[in-house]
Amino acid sequence: MRVYALPLKNRFRDITVREGVLLHGPTGWGEFCPFADYSDIESVPWLTSALEASEQGWPAAVRDRIEVNTTVPIVPPERAYELVRASGCRTAKVKVADKRATLAEDCARLEAVRDALGPAGAIRVDANAAWDVNTAVHALGELDRAAGGLEYAEQPCPTIDDLAAVRRRVSVRIAADESIRRAEDPLKVAVAGAADIAVLKVAPLGGVRRALEVADACGLPCVVSSAVETSVGLAAGLALAGALPELDFACGLGTMSLLQGDVSTATLSPVDGYLPVLPTAPEPDAFASFAASAEVTRAWQDRLGRVRSAAGR
Repeated sequence: MRVYALPLKNRFRDITVREGVLLHGPTGWGEFCPFADYSDIESVPWLTSALEASEQGWPAAVRDRIEVNTTVPIVPPERAYELVRASGCRTAKVKVADKRATLAEDCARLEAVRDALGPAGAIRVDANAAWDVNTAVHALGELDRAAGGLEYAEQPCPTIDDLAAVRRRVSVRIAADESIRRAEDPLKVAVAGAADIAVLKVAPLGGVRRALEVADACGLPCVVSSAVETSVGLAAGLALAGALPELDFACGLGTMSLLQGDVSTATLSPVDGYLPVLPTAPEPDAFASFAASAEVTRAWQDRLGRVRSAAGR
């Protein structure tokens, strides 16, 4: 196992450094990197996903490349414009509803993103479950106008019931993310009446095979998104996107732009808005540049041990 600590270009989920563990096994490398707010029990699927990649490998793909969106964090409009123009992507996911920005500032960021993409580009927003129903209805109306039309809004409210209530009152399509991946049983969560799109993240769902089961059970068009992993973990998301029977939307896997480096020299950065589906994760041959301190390494070793115990491994 190798523990990394990789600085972010901008604050994300109140962190400035992304940390995690790389595990090696018979079929290659896997990544274990649950965020700090995940309990040991909630982190078990993240371990299952890493072990699937390193010990079992992934199902066969039905496509060899994936269109991706670029992700725009909470940055000023001029920086948002630069990020989108530099990405080469035709779709942008814009973070909104952050405590560091007002709705007016979110709208200004969306206007800049529309300028960068042009009229044919697609814009989606992610509120990370920050709003109540009435706030979401009002905000989505303003954001939809600022963007010149939103492709969809990701997890505007925390609960399934709230998503359903918002969906009844707005014309913008609603996507469910946290409602699926943080559900007690993602295979049984009833999102069909509350959302138009399911956002799937491999690690929180327990691996590519488990995520494929969730996709089948939810019965909605799917978008595969990352959890801001290194290219090792990102490859698992691409494996899921590559194996889905249908894929109608660009995926949220162009997130290497959020990090200040990578553990691999074969960084999975989009070319003309696409990423390749790989048979295995890239080798972490640049790991030494981002090796965690001894203190951080011990903390992750302890956490991995606790999660292994919780998983019965």
